[in-house]
Amino acid sequence: MYPFIRMALGIWKARKSPQLGSFDTYVSQHRCWPWDIDMWMELNNGRTLTLYDLGRIPLAQANGLLAMVRKKRWGLTMAGVVVRYRRRIRTFERFEMRSRLLCWDDRFLYIEQSMWKKNGECANHAVYRSAVTDRSGIVPTSSVIAAMDMTGAASPEMPDWVAQWLRAEDARPWPPMQEAI
Repeated sequence: MYPFIRMALGIWKARKSPQLGSFDTYVSQHRCWPWDIDMWMELNNGRTLTLYDLGRIPLAQANGLLAMVRKKRWGLTMAGVVVRYRRRIRTFERFEMRSRLLCWDDRFLYIEQSMWKKNGECANHAVYRSAVTDRSGIVPTSSVIAAMDMTGAASPEMPDWVAQWLRAEDARPWPPMQEAI
């Protein structure tokens, strides 16, 4: 089940926090609950992706993206993710999540997120390829940047490792739908 209550709490906390700059990191604290685990009593890899919503949406609240999206009646969607799992998060373990806008291109915003154990070790690290959408499809990032009053702001340079992931994604041949099923 989706963590609606945890999400509402996260958005409420983000509304109370100081406004973040476009590239500031949003830091949130979490706990691995019994409904987040797999049969090895650790954070389930699929649940990890869901829990990253608990950092990404409050980040959008804290930096003004969420208010702008609501005002314009736009939406947010995910177009891809790459995750590296490094350390286990066990049941009831507390961890810190860090979320930030990394860069953008003509169509997508790239959001970097990570979960950190209390001992300072990175448990996992993800980069999401996110898009802002309207009824016609993907809104160009130039329009998103303008709507956020960042006109003239240039995207930070895309890190090589993100560019390599994108090249690998674009080069991967996808089978026709009938073959994939």
